[in-house]
Amino acid sequence: MPNPAQATIFIVITALIGFLTYLQCRKAEAGDRSSGHDYFLANGGLSWYFVAGSITLTNLSTDQLVGMNGNQMLLLAWWELAAVCGLFILAFIFLPIYYRNDCTTTTELLQKKYNDKHIRAVISVLFLLGNIFIFLPAILYGGSLFLQSMANIEVPIMVMAVAFAIVGAAYAILGGLRAVAVSDTYSGVLVLSLALLVVFLSLQAIDFDFSGIPPERLTLIGDSESPIPWHTLLTGMIFIQTFYWSTNQTITQRAMAAPNIKEAQKGVIAAAGIRLLIVPIIIVVPGVVAYKLFGDINDAAYGRIVGEVLPPWLAGAFAAGIAAAVLTTFNSILNASAALYVCDLHEAYVGKTKNVRRLSGIVSIAMTIMAIALVPIFAAQESIINFVQQLYGLLSMPILSAFIVGLAFKNVDAKAAIVGVISGVALYWFLSFQWTPVHYIHAMFFTLIFSVGMSLLVNRLVFGNRASLAIGGGDPAPAE
Repeated sequence: MPNPAQATIFIVITALIGFLTYLQCRKAEAGDRSSGHDYFLANGGLSWYFVAGSITLTNLSTDQLVGMNGNQMLLLAWWELAAVCGLFILAFIFLPIYYRNDCTTTTELLQKKYNDKHIRAVISVLFLLGNIFIFLPAILYGGSLFLQSMANIEVPIMVMAVAFAIVGAAYAILGGLRAVAVSDTYSGVLVLSLALLVVFLSLQAIDFDFSGIPPERLTLIGDSESPIPWHTLLTGMIFIQTFYWSTNQTITQRAMAAPNIKEAQKGVIAAAGIRLLIVPIIIVVPGVVAYKLFGDINDAAYGRIVGEVLPPWLAGAFAAGIAAAVLTTFNSILNASAALYVCDLHEAYVGKTKNVRRLSGIVSIAMTIMAIALVPIFAAQESIINFVQQLYGLLSMPILSAFIVGLAFKNVDAKAAIVGVISGVALYWFLSFQWTPVHYIHAMFFTLIFSVGMSLLVNRLVFGNRASLAIGGGDPAPAE
């Protein structure tokens, strides 16, 4: 059972974060809360520090802290080091295009580039499928596992997952993006501070001595049997990061909610600095230390080491921070998903909605129920992070191909790009889950090249269009 001090600190800090978020949102300039611009983009009112904080904590949740530490090797730091490149690509390549085209969702850019609403809808559906079937259940399971292993709580994981889901959905439904971003930032300060303390105390627990730990767990150069072979850094890794940071609505929505492009870029660059200087060590060092202290315990490693090195009152504070990270990531994905459904599907095919908040709430509740139902599937996996990354390859590279073709070429029919996306999904499924001749990160790279090539080939042979390279990335270049 959890220590009473842990429980008390947990409740107090969780309530304080919620209260401070309420105060900050109440101070914000009142707008039309039923409109999509305020609900999904905080009426363009996020300062750079809220952009940085929200981007950081939306990504840094239990699938990183629990999943990456669960591999119990330094090699996983490459995910975060490569992410810095992805954030710079967002700041200096994609953000100027989104702002120039006045986009509410990333997929809106596709509609403007291809002059076709159907490709926008197809990509939105793929994003929604990924959120429902991959990210939301993984977050609920990871957060529940962490609290259970850290505090030795005997409550079943499904019960804890339901509690996380209910509170997270309430944030997203009642507060919109403004509440999500503000709570992200407050929680982020707490989580990053205590995560760094966990790193120091973990190292202190082994007297800064890594002897006895197998060399393959201490290297940054992975062999072909490791989760990240070194050669995958030369193929699919940079495209994975480009997709995640530059086209994923859950992330880019924060940067698109700044008052102007300069403020947005400042926030993204600040997030890149945090990603470079802080995040890599907090997502690998505790797991490696846990290997020396407890052996190979996989995803239970982070909760176990936190419970071991932190005093009860600090463990309670950290549990509150992790709970906040779970909630903010969960509600961030819900808010982004609601934006995709309302803006890209409902308003395009059903009609203009009079009350964005109400419709978004219905969508969020439906997605929450489905995510809860999928938690047992993730509980059966050996590693959360590897399972999530491999599974999301089904969608990530095909989606990125639509953006690359739309931005890099003119005179491409949207239906040709859709064929490229769908064929890419099929190819990746075959390469990663059926034949498996190469590592899944290589398979992502091959999938991207195949999808882009297929789009251009179908465009020429089936639709008779000759694609040409676009000059600049400013005005939309619809298919002719």
